Amino acid sequence: MRKALLLVLLSLVLVQCNSVQHHNAHLNDLIAVNKLQKDVDYAYAKLKQLHPQLYWYISKEKLEYKIDSLKATINQPMTSFEFYKKIGPVLYSIRQGHFFLYPPMKMYTKSENKLLTKKGTGPLSQFELECYEDKLYVVKNKSKFKSIKPGTQIVSINGKKVDYMLSEYNNWFTSDGFNTTLKKNFLGKRFSTFYSIDNGVKDSLEYEFKYSDSLKLLTVKRSKNDSTEIAKKTADTKVTTISKEEKKAAAKALRKKNNIYGYNELTKTYQRSLKILESDSTVAVMKIRGFSIGNYWKFYDESFKKLKQHKCKTLILDLRDNGGGRLSEINCLYSFLSDTTYVFLKPSQVNSKTSLFHAEYFKGGGIIGKTVKLIFSPLYYSYIFFKVHKNADGNYYYRSNTKPEKKDENAFDGKLYVMINGGSFSASSIISSNLKGSKRATFVGEETGGAYNGCVAGQMPMIKLPHSNIQMRVGLVAIKPFYSSEVDGRGIFPDKEIKPTLEDRVKNIDPEMNWILDDIKKTNP
Repeated sequence: MRKALLLVLLSLVLVQCNSVQHHNAHLNDLIAVNKLQKDVDYAYAKLKQLHPQLYWYISKEKLEYKIDSLKATINQPMTSFEFYKKIGPVLYSIRQGHFFLYPPMKMYTKSENKLLTKKGTGPLSQFELECYEDKLYVVKNKSKFKSIKPGTQIVSINGKKVDYMLSEYNNWFTSDGFNTTLKKNFLGKRFSTFYSIDNGVKDSLEYEFKYSDSLKLLTVKRSKNDSTEIAKKTADTKVTTISKEEKKAAAKALRKKNNIYGYNELTKTYQRSLKILESDSTVAVMKIRGFSIGNYWKFYDESFKKLKQHKCKTLILDLRDNGGGRLSEINCLYSFLSDTTYVFLKPSQVNSKTSLFHAEYFKGGGIIGKTVKLIFSPLYYSYIFFKVHKNADGNYYYRSNTKPEKKDENAFDGKLYVMINGGSFSASSIISSNLKGSKRATFVGEETGGAYNGCVAGQMPMIKLPHSNIQMRVGLVAIKPFYSSEVDGRGIFPDKEIKPTLEDRVKNIDPEMNWILDDIKKTNP
């Protein structure tokens, strides 16, 4: 029995290695013209089949003209990546921020991935990067090269000018509608992702840095994080004096905390936090980095009870760089912020009675999870089918969060400030739309990256183009907040616009927070 199991495991490993090798061997194969043109038709057909608001920001005539023009310019064989760079700008003209294309990239076996992890952090991830005035800067240095100060410009990488790369990568994604703040925000913070798509994963990079008109060449290699090494040394030298029971209790308490506050393993940060200011105990700051991890209800329930106990008069809700997440979570948060009974969403539009069947229901969960899903799949698909209805306007809708809901008994009724920026996207824009529309809050910062009038997201399956193997992420649900704006295709505008400068970031100055604290003092001297 043991031998049979080992043979099965060995076979699976060999199959994986062969599939990885086969994939990598064909990455740069040239694809025939007629096959590339068929992929264009396939992509457009899938968008028409699944996307409920395809012509929200572009007319059908203009999009089809672009599609036809693209096919006409495909007159020679190309690699998948060359085709990706050609088809991307055309499909991104639909201006839907959740829509995204993924070109085929080099794959790694489990052992190769383990080796990369063992080697440590890649040369790009050792710096936190942001864009200011179309240039790329280091705002935080996590490498061992401490001579690279925050505020240093990256001029080139491996001899390639960064200005050129920024200009090209700007075509590799889109925002909701016509706003520009999301692109400025994402282009710097996600530069390492775009660079890896363009050049592959690198163990070593040669940077050209510029600081105070002085240029410096420096080679940065993959290496272990300093904090990881310090933590390891500390753990090695630490004498264990606690019992097994105490260890178990401490581990349990940590798991509970991580669940409630939403610990992110990748960034080593908590998604949710609440802080009551020491300088003024009537003011609290709630920072929400995302709406996607952990037991959110427990956090909000405990937090707003705490605000009531401390008799807080002012709450500052920080949604800057919050890329979104679960609708259920923002609806929960809104119930603690609303000052009256409310309706959270308009009916959600889908493209057909069965378009939600294309959602990746069986994705994830392993063998046991997939088996359970298979058992309950008839119920799931029946529920989805009967939940979708055709309205008098000829479109299909399903209703979620569309009925009047009461505010929570511990809802905050004091002064509310909301901080936003170009990284406030998707779900964080939906809740901001309702807070803005209901005149519940004062907004400070810059226009959100997500649109005021909603987005197309919800279920987002990956569609593979048959010949180029480019994957296309398509939103199936048009989600619209209860409140809307006459200015379509733009985000939520702040009541007080403040745009942090590079100097602010380098010196850890928070001008939005400073303005709010000054405003509180003026209101309550």
